[in-house]
Amino acid sequence: MTEEIKRVARRHLATQGADLSLRAVARELDIVASALYRYFPNRDALLTALILEAYESLAEAAVAAEAAVDRADGRGRWYAVWRGVRAWALAHPAEYGLLYGTPVPGYSAPADTVTPASAVVLLLVRIVVDADLGPGPVSTPMTEPLRADLRRLIDEQPGDLDENRLALIFAGWTQLFGLVGFEVFGRLDQTVTAVSDYFDHQAALMADLVGLPG
Repeated sequence: MTEEIKRVARRHLATQGADLSLRAVARELDIVASALYRYFPNRDALLTALILEAYESLAEAAVAAEAAVDRADGRGRWYAVWRGVRAWALAHPAEYGLLYGTPVPGYSAPADTVTPASAVVLLLVRIVVDADLGPGPVSTPMTEPLRADLRRLIDEQPGDLDENRLALIFAGWTQLFGLVGFEVFGRLDQTVTAVSDYFDHQAALMADLVGLPG
């Protein structure tokens, strides 16, 4: 029943957006709303279940794409993650919108969504760490509070990485999801027609920025 509820809720995401109604879901399942509350006590609990499932599915797609590339080919692994994220998002636009679209009114994601939400950027970090690039170039000075944030994140990750290199990886990460969001939500329509070529070009630009050899 839990899986059936989520299946119906995902269909509602695709047709009505993320502002789910438990009563509407219950009606489609032909059960009373009170019966549905046995599985999900409120709308936010159902949204959280869908969000966690979507993050896990996205991460699995990125990991599978990256795992198919030779471990020594850091640039190829970087491209594979980018393309894996894009392919998943285009195949699951409603779920992508739930994760990265307009925030749902009144919903605040709980702490247990943080780790799955970080899976893709941590995969990008792993690729750069494996490439053993050394300290990153200093191109734009960072404030000390920002540098402290990045140092804290570095301390949580294995491998030799400095704040300057991590800042470049984060630039690539945010560019990836911003670009995918532009495509999924139609922001590139009538502007860029060779979308796949543009996407690959951006992936290459960000690989250059990070310092991955090509």
